[in-house]
Amino acid sequence: MTHQKNITLLAAAQALLLTNGIMLVAINGLLGFQLATDKRLATLPITTYVLGGALATLPAAFFMKRYGRRAGFMLGAGLGMLGALISAIAVYLGSFWLLCFGTVFAGIYNAFGQQYRFAAADAAPLNWKGKAISLTLAGGILGGVIGPEVGKLTRSLFEPTYLASYAALIGFAALSMLIASRLDIPPLSVSEQKAVGRPLSQIARQPATIVAVLAAACGYGVMNLLMTATPLAMDICGLPFADTAFILQWHVIAMFAPSFFTGDLIKRFGVLTILSVGAALMFVCIGVALSGVTLMHFWWALVLLGVGWNFLFIGGTTLLTETYRPEEKAKVQGSNDFIVLGVQGLTSLSSGVLVTSTGWATLNHYALPIIAMTALATSLLWLQRKTAH
Repeated sequence: MTHQKNITLLAAAQALLLTNGIMLVAINGLLGFQLATDKRLATLPITTYVLGGALATLPAAFFMKRYGRRAGFMLGAGLGMLGALISAIAVYLGSFWLLCFGTVFAGIYNAFGQQYRFAAADAAPLNWKGKAISLTLAGGILGGVIGPEVGKLTRSLFEPTYLASYAALIGFAALSMLIASRLDIPPLSVSEQKAVGRPLSQIARQPATIVAVLAAACGYGVMNLLMTATPLAMDICGLPFADTAFILQWHVIAMFAPSFFTGDLIKRFGVLTILSVGAALMFVCIGVALSGVTLMHFWWALVLLGVGWNFLFIGGTTLLTETYRPEEKAKVQGSNDFIVLGVQGLTSLSSGVLVTSTGWATLNHYALPIIAMTALATSLLWLQRKTAH
């Protein structure tokens, strides 16, 4: 069936996108710390990566509304190749600011790639949307395994350090472009392209929209706050880079392995139940992170963080697809990803400042109010729906 072929291809593209993303997280903070004059700016290359994505979310969504998913994903992969090339040149020259510029283009690639899950939902039958989103995101498991391993193998392959890592990302983005060229997702009709639907402000006032966006933003914000700081925190604690790669590898596996059954869990127990469980796992993650700084403390915290992210992000995405009409999806999907990536930008920048100036424990405390707000909003929507029934 066509939708199954498309989902397989989108899952493969998702794997390559996550290979790119996890390698950047693993090395950008360490390279930023090495190149930056002010060490508090160590995670700025990660922040520019996220902000590049945030600024491109709406243009990416509307580009695909006009020209189709295949053209959009191929363009995104091309910009990913450009970003990796600029970053490799920055490593060769030892330029911190050129590295930040290169990661902006890598972020734009990520903005287009964030649409993989929505493309899967659009291509799937109505009763298969949750599962289509889950299976597409499950491709991230491969990225979670490949990214850290390639990071370890290429870290010192060429001089200067990390040059080969960015060169490898050019090849991964090129393969992503090839995969995107095989997609068979029909573009919108002319009438669908011109239709605008309800005002965004009206859609955004729906309680379900608020909870969906909040869940995705919380999942990504808290996950990014802790994940971005982890390489620096482990380095400060005297743990080697091999341990950091090991932790990030398991974290990404924990993020995407549940995707094989998250869609089925949503179908059986309801999306709001899964969101509540995701928030609870985030709370437990913070508790573990605050209890110690050994290798296993980092391992358990990052694994719980990954599963919590999975439930919040897939649950939020599934809930969001219930809130808009076909002609409204570009602006709703783009706005959702703009908020999510904007939160990522804030957390990636603040994580470097917090972990180097106030410490790992304080950074974890800042995540608690965000999780509590998401849990409360989900509970209120559940109560509203129960009362309505």
